[in-house]
Amino acid sequence: MSTTIRLRKGLNIRLAGKAEKILLPEAPVGRYGVRFADFPGLTARLEVKEGAVVSAGSVLFHDKLIPEIKYVSPVSGVVKEIVRGEKRLLTEIVIEQQGNEKVDFGTADPLKLTREEVKNRMMLSGLWPVMRQRPYHIVARPGAVPKAIFISAFDTAPLAPDLDFIMTNTQGGHLQTGINVLSRLTDGKIHLSFDKDGSKVAEVRNLKGVELHTFTGPHPAGNVGIHIHHIDPVSKGEVVWYTDIQDVVALGRLFNTGSYNRDRIIALAGPGVMHPKYHRTRAGASVSAILRSNLRDKNQRVISGNVLTGKKISDEGSIGFYDNMVTVVPEGDYSEFFGWALPGYDKYSYWKTFLSKLIPKKEYVLDTNMHGGHRAFVVTGHYENVLPMDVYPVLLVKAIMSGDVELMENLGIYEVAEEDLALCEYIDPSKIEFQEIIRQGIDLMIKEMN
Repeated sequence: MSTTIRLRKGLNIRLAGKAEKILLPEAPVGRYGVRFADFPGLTARLEVKEGAVVSAGSVLFHDKLIPEIKYVSPVSGVVKEIVRGEKRLLTEIVIEQQGNEKVDFGTADPLKLTREEVKNRMMLSGLWPVMRQRPYHIVARPGAVPKAIFISAFDTAPLAPDLDFIMTNTQGGHLQTGINVLSRLTDGKIHLSFDKDGSKVAEVRNLKGVELHTFTGPHPAGNVGIHIHHIDPVSKGEVVWYTDIQDVVALGRLFNTGSYNRDRIIALAGPGVMHPKYHRTRAGASVSAILRSNLRDKNQRVISGNVLTGKKISDEGSIGFYDNMVTVVPEGDYSEFFGWALPGYDKYSYWKTFLSKLIPKKEYVLDTNMHGGHRAFVVTGHYENVLPMDVYPVLLVKAIMSGDVELMENLGIYEVAEEDLALCEYIDPSKIEFQEIIRQGIDLMIKEMN
C-alpha cells in the first residue's frame, strides 16, 4: 500500500552551499569520538579507562538504568582521552585509531531468530542506540513493543544530503536484511517515507515488508516526527520506534557479516566551505580531514548536523552519532548599525521585511548572527504556519515553562521532539529557545513517568 500526503505548512530556508553530487573516498582519520550528549536521557557508566586498547565493537560504556544497552567504539585503537566538562560531567570519549580489529558477533538470519534474540544481538553489538522512540525522542527502551517502526528516506532540512544519492553509492545486499531485523521487533507495520520523486535505487524500490508513503511540501516534511503524526500518531501509553536508512543498512551488515560497522556517507555543505561535496566516513570521525584546506576563512562555525538542529563542534570535532551532514557557516560575531533599516537585498527573512522577497529563488549566505536579543514572548500566530502538525506550539511551550504536566499531555508533548519545532525557533522574533524548552518538557515527562 502506498499513500501520498501533501503538506502546505513549513519553510525552506534558501541557504547557499548545497553539496555537489560528487562522492570523495574516505580520508585518513586518526581521531574518533563518541559524544554523550548525542543520547538524551543517558546516565552512563564507563567500562574503559584512558589508555585502554579497544576493537571496533568493544564496549566503552553502558546505560546505568538499562545495563543491557551498550555503547561501543566505532574503530579499533586506544582510548586517548575521556573528556569531562563542568562538575566532571562526561562529555566525550576520544579514540586514536590503530589497526583494524573488530569484535566478531557472528552471522545470523534474523527471520530465524526470536524477538529477544534479535534484541540481544543488537544490544550486545552496540547497534541498539540506532533505534529511537517517540514519545521522548530518546534511545528506544527494549522492554517495549512498538506499534510501528518508521524510516525516512529523505531529508528536507537546509542543505540536507540527497539520501537517494547516498543509497546509490552504498554497498548493496544489507538493506533488506536490515528490514528483516526491524520486522522482528514489532507486530505492526514498517513505514518507509519518500519525497515526491521516490527512489531511483532498485534495492530500495524492491524492499519487502514495508509500507511506502510519499510526502510533498517544505521542511519539516522530511522529519520522521511529521511522518508519525500523519500516518500513525502516538497517544499516551503508545510507543513507536524509528531509525535512519543508513542505520538500517548497518543493522543488515551486522547480521550478514557479524561486525559493528557504521560506515556512512555524509554531505559537507554550507557557504563556509569552498568545495561542498559528499564524503565516505564513519560515525564519530573527526572532521579535520574533510575540512583541511577547504574553509573559506578561519572565522567559520562548524556544525555537526544541519543549521537548525545541529551541534557546534571545533574544526577537529567528531561527527555526531545520528548526523548525516556537516555544515559550515560564517560566524555572526558582528553588529550592524541600523541593519533593520537597510534594503536587505542580500538578507533572507521569513517576515518579508527586506527587498530580497522580490527574488524568491535566490540562495543566501547566512551566518550565526541573532540580529537582536531575547525579548518578551510575542504571540504572532505565525508559528503554526511552519509546523505541519495539529499542535499549538506557543501553548505547549508555555505549558512546559509553567510545569503543567497534564496540560503538556493534552497539547501534544508525546508527539513532538526538538527538531519538529526548530523552525518556530528560527522565525521567532523574541529569540525564544523552543528546542531547549521542548527538551526540558520531555525530560520532565520522563521524570514524572518514572
